Amino acid sequence: MDLDDAPYSPAGFARRASERLRHDRVARAAPLALPGDHVLNPGFGAGDATYRDAAVLVPVIAREPAAMVLLTMRTPHLATHAGQIAFPGGKIDPADASPTAAALREAEEEIGLDHALVTPVGTLDPYFTGTGYRIVPVVAMVDPDVRLTLNPNEVAEAFEVPLSFLMSPDNHHRGSRELRGATRYFYEMPFEEHYIWGVTAGIIRGLYERVFG
Repeated sequence: MDLDDAPYSPAGFARRASERLRHDRVARAAPLALPGDHVLNPGFGAGDATYRDAAVLVPVIAREPAAMVLLTMRTPHLATHAGQIAFPGGKIDPADASPTAAALREAEEEIGLDHALVTPVGTLDPYFTGTGYRIVPVVAMVDPDVRLTLNPNEVAEAFEVPLSFLMSPDNHHRGSRELRGATRYFYEMPFEEHYIWGVTAGIIRGLYERVFG
């Protein structure tokens, strides 16, 4: 097999993802018809309520011969999601031209990711969270020579996980916790000392289903 056609090589993944991801538009179907926390938890979420728009960057580092995915660990003092594993991202501001622009801005603010080293590939369908966010995941290839500068107020650590690990359904486990008086189910993908779960794992599962499923 040509290395450029290997599914987890930078070129192979970029080609495959470009063919399967959305370009220049965001799906506007009803929340229950799109990915989100409700998929594993029928009835969990904001239902027909107004969702707040957000975007995250799914940075795929173009390392040879196999790509890696960049993730962050939030600082322990944050008011929400402290210490959790996440993609760089946040709310879409009125000044942001698009979800991609918002994701790139947030990545620069959080981890010092230089836009010049990022090539957006496309977007996944919005992911709806039980806390009322509509998150657009923006998938992008990142130059392997990237150097990061973490914002200590938001990010405690940045680390890489093999794309092949995250795209293997054998590593997609279902976990549960008690939340709001009920059992909530979610995907979890433990990797070494890191516990990837919740929305981040749900987005990863969505990437697998769209690109490799």
